[in-house]
Amino acid sequence: MNYLSVETLSKAYGPKVLFDKINFGISQGQKVALVAKNGAGKTSLLNIIAGKDTPDSGQCTLRKEIRVAFLYQDPQFDPELTAVEVLFSGEDAAASAIRDYEKCLNEASSDMATMDRLHDAQMRMDELNAWDYEARAKQVLSKLGLEKHLEQKTGTLSGGQKKRLALAQILIQEPDLMILDEPTNHLDIEMTEWLEEYLAGKDITLLLVTHDRYFLDRICDEILELDGGNIYRYKGNYSYYVEKKAERDMNEASELDKAKNLYRRELEWVRKMPRARGTKAKARVDAFDDVKENASKKKVSEKVEMSVKMTRLGGKILEMIKLGKAWSEDKQILKDFSYVFKKGEKIGIVGKNGVGKTTFLNMILGLETPDTGKIQTGETIIFGYYSQAGMQFNGEKRVIEVIKDIAEYIPLADGSKLTASMLLQRFLFPPEVQYNFVSKLSGGEKRRLYLLTILITNPNFLILDEPTNDLDIMTLSTLEEFLADFPGCVLIVTHDRYFMDRLVDHLFIFEGEGKVRDFPGNYTQYRENLAERELNKVEEKTPAPAVAAKTEASNSPVPSSTEKRKITFKEKFEFEQLEKEIPQLEAQRKELEAKLSAGITDHAELQKISAEYQSLGSQLEEKGLRWMELSELV
Repeated sequence: MNYLSVETLSKAYGPKVLFDKINFGISQGQKVALVAKNGAGKTSLLNIIAGKDTPDSGQCTLRKEIRVAFLYQDPQFDPELTAVEVLFSGEDAAASAIRDYEKCLNEASSDMATMDRLHDAQMRMDELNAWDYEARAKQVLSKLGLEKHLEQKTGTLSGGQKKRLALAQILIQEPDLMILDEPTNHLDIEMTEWLEEYLAGKDITLLLVTHDRYFLDRICDEILELDGGNIYRYKGNYSYYVEKKAERDMNEASELDKAKNLYRRELEWVRKMPRARGTKAKARVDAFDDVKENASKKKVSEKVEMSVKMTRLGGKILEMIKLGKAWSEDKQILKDFSYVFKKGEKIGIVGKNGVGKTTFLNMILGLETPDTGKIQTGETIIFGYYSQAGMQFNGEKRVIEVIKDIAEYIPLADGSKLTASMLLQRFLFPPEVQYNFVSKLSGGEKRRLYLLTILITNPNFLILDEPTNDLDIMTLSTLEEFLADFPGCVLIVTHDRYFMDRLVDHLFIFEGEGKVRDFPGNYTQYRENLAERELNKVEEKTPAPAVAAKTEASNSPVPSSTEKRKITFKEKFEFEQLEKEIPQLEAQRKELEAKLSAGITDHAELQKISAEYQSLGSQLEEKGLRWMELSELV
């Protein structure tokens, strides 16, 4: 069954042709990836499929009876809605059934009409199997780190939280066709691996745009490449695509050479041919224009040349001595961390979102101060910091002006110099693009420009915080080559496992509670080591004898459905949160009791602890009562 059909689709912006009369389709069960360099038209194509943009010609058709869900790079929600309201605001039948059921439960009236509506809503939930939403929602929200933000208004969520909320909404609804634009952005590695396993293990239809090559390789069974305004189809995963694309590039280069040789022969014949020509000779002259056009085609180099000069690195680089950092008593970032950096080291940083990876980088750069310990930086060190927050361009400036503001001439590693325009060309910004306003660039083109502005400052210690987001695969490959040969130090935070595997010598593993482990190896080796350790733990455990659990519930009278109402989804989530919060509050109160019993003589300190103790008591009483109310409904 064909879900999506694209027929003779064309789109151009002024003289720039994004795609010209392209054709492709996606059938039920296919998992297809769309790859292209930045600015080639990936987002424009997705917007046309979603109905947010119109093509110049051709048509795009989605099968009417299927449910389609789009994940955009920058999802937008009603800022007044809470996260849990967004999750069940979909237009599919199951979400509608849940809303009707919730509405009936919240009505105060108990008349027959209301009870009939509640019964009908329950029947509809049964028919649509909507009760599965609960289990699915709980799993997805937990894996994407959203379970603590359900009652938070979307207007207060960060960009990353909104992206994960939009992804959660799609996964819970399980549409017939998912169209996902960079789904791994704003996910940590653990979340990315879970999503990879989730999508690979389900019988779903998928159109995916991502730069994550491991993700592509393990999920997709077909690759669509948008290149030079055309679509090329590869029946296989990413590894197969790389192999076949190399073959296509070689064939095109060979065809171009043949066309040039033919053009030289035909040009020589045209020059020697006498003016009086017969019919055949005239036809050959007419065909000469086509030969000339084919021979004039240039295979544009797509290689980004990164060869800027690096400032000399001295003997002392960076020393971190017994660093400690905490945002609060229960939010420890670092505890007695020490490390001495050596020349040429390339270190990856791994950890869940929120464990303090960016804070760690900011301390190195002096943007944050440690609570304890000290950081000593060598006199010759020049940091180059690529951060998500740092990419702030004036959209009214032209691309070349951004570079000229830093330097008119840029020294290269081989001792030569380049003008700003020549350097931009090396980074795939041709002259016609250099005089465009920055606001007209694609997201990936802006990141490539930002990367260039960092490299031309001649740093010898690069700190890269999620450098792979929105970069096309070609730019990523070249960046990897540059960093592999970079003689200075590199510190990388990234969820791109392939990128990390290619570059790092060892890892700083942020395990939480201030613990940072230094692992000698790349990310794949770390995962293999982790799996081996888990296996050893399982083998060491002695199997406990199975004990048959006896229940007395079978002898208890079963209450009728009229004795208590069913718990709502919101209340179920609230109940689960209370079960986590109450033990934590009790533990905090015990700590305060111990302090009060320790014989504190400082009157001010005693008053402070007493006030905290009373506050905790009030919270526990309030939450305990609420827990008892909800426990009656579970």
